[in-house]
Amino acid sequence: MQQDPLVFTIFLIFTGAAVVATMAMYARQSLPVAYILLGVLFGPSVFGLVGDPVLVQEIAHVGIMFLLFLLGLNLPLSKLIPLIRETTLITTVSSLLFAISGAALGALFGFALLESLIIGAALMFSSTIIGLKLLPTTVLHHKRTGEIIISILLIQDLIAIIVLLLLQTAGHTSGQTELPGLEIALRIVALPMLFLSAYLLERYVLIRLIARFDKIQEYIFLLTIAWCLGFAELGAFMGLSTEIGAFIAGVTLARNPIALFIGENLKPLRDFFLIIFFFSLGAGFDLRMLGDVMLPASLLAGIALLGKPWMFRWLLRRSGEASGRSSEIGLRLGQISEFSLLIAVLALEHRIISSEASYMIQLATLMTFIVSSYLIVERYPTPIALNDKLRRD
Repeated sequence: MQQDPLVFTIFLIFTGAAVVATMAMYARQSLPVAYILLGVLFGPSVFGLVGDPVLVQEIAHVGIMFLLFLLGLNLPLSKLIPLIRETTLITTVSSLLFAISGAALGALFGFALLESLIIGAALMFSSTIIGLKLLPTTVLHHKRTGEIIISILLIQDLIAIIVLLLLQTAGHTSGQTELPGLEIALRIVALPMLFLSAYLLERYVLIRLIARFDKIQEYIFLLTIAWCLGFAELGAFMGLSTEIGAFIAGVTLARNPIALFIGENLKPLRDFFLIIFFFSLGAGFDLRMLGDVMLPASLLAGIALLGKPWMFRWLLRRSGEASGRSSEIGLRLGQISEFSLLIAVLALEHRIISSEASYMIQLATLMTFIVSSYLIVERYPTPIALNDKLRRD
C-alpha cells in the first residue's frame, strides 16, 4: 500500500512530540525546546525521516499567522496604554542596550554590518511563550508581576513586528531594479490602507455578522479563521506579508468583547501549527554548522542569560519596584525570543543574512530556552513545576 508522505510526516511530528513533551515536562524544560530537538532528530541531519521539509515549513507559517493574530487580539489600546506607559522606558533602554551588545558581538566575529544589526535585533526580545506560559494564571491576570511582564513583552512584540516589516521590505527589494526608497514608501502607504480596510470591514460587516449569529459557535469559529487568513492574504497582495496582515486583523478585532472568546477558542489551532513551526526549525537545522557557530552562539546566549536578568532587575529597581519582584521578572525575561527564531529564518529566506548568522541566532535561542526554563521552574511558581510547593495553575 502506498504511503501518503504528508500524513506520515504529521504522524511523526505529533507522535514524536507527545513522547518528547513528556520527557521535557520531567526535565523541567519548555515544550518548544522539545519540538525543535525532535525536528533535528527526524530531519535530514540525523535520521532523515521527514520527506519534504519545505512542505512542513510552509504549513508552519500558518502557525505564525495565528500567533500574530492572537497577539493582535490582546492589544485593545484602551487597556494597554496605561500598562505600556509604565514600562516604555524600561523596555526601550533594555532593547537598545541588547541590540548594541548583539551587533557588537556579530561584528567581533566578522559578520557584515547588516548581519550584525539583525543579530542585535534578535537579542532585543524575550520569549512570550516562556514568559507567559510559565506564569501561573493568578499571577498572569491579577498580580503586579504579571502586569509588568505582559506590558514589557507587548512593547517588545510591537518592536518585533516593525523588524519583521522591515525584513519583508528588504526581501522584496533585493534583486529588483526599483529604488529601495520607493519600495519602502509604497509599503508605508500600504500599511495604513490595510489597517483602514480592516477597521471599516470589522465595524460595518464583521461585528454585525457576529452579533447576528453569535449563538452558533461553529459559525463564529469559521468566520474568525476566514477573517485572519483573508487579511493575511490581503497583506501579502499589498506587498507587506501574511504575518502583518494577520496581526492587523487581530488588532482591529481586539476592541470587541468577543475577542477574548475568539482567542481562547483559537489557541488549540495556533498550538497545532506552532508545534509544526518549531519542528520545522529543528528539521531545517544543519548540524554540520555547529562547529562554525557554537562559540558566537554560546556568547550570544550568555549575554541574554546573564545580562537580561541583571538589566531588567536594575531598571525595575530604579523605577521603584520591589527587589524581589524585580529579580523574578528579570529571570522570567532572561532568554531570547521565538520572534528571534522567526527573524533568523525570515532573513535567511530573503538572503539578507548568511546561514552562519541565522544558525547562530537559532542555536543561541535554543540554548537560552533550555537554561532559562530550567532556572524559572526551579526557583519560581509555574504550572509545570515538579515541586508541589511551586506548582501553580
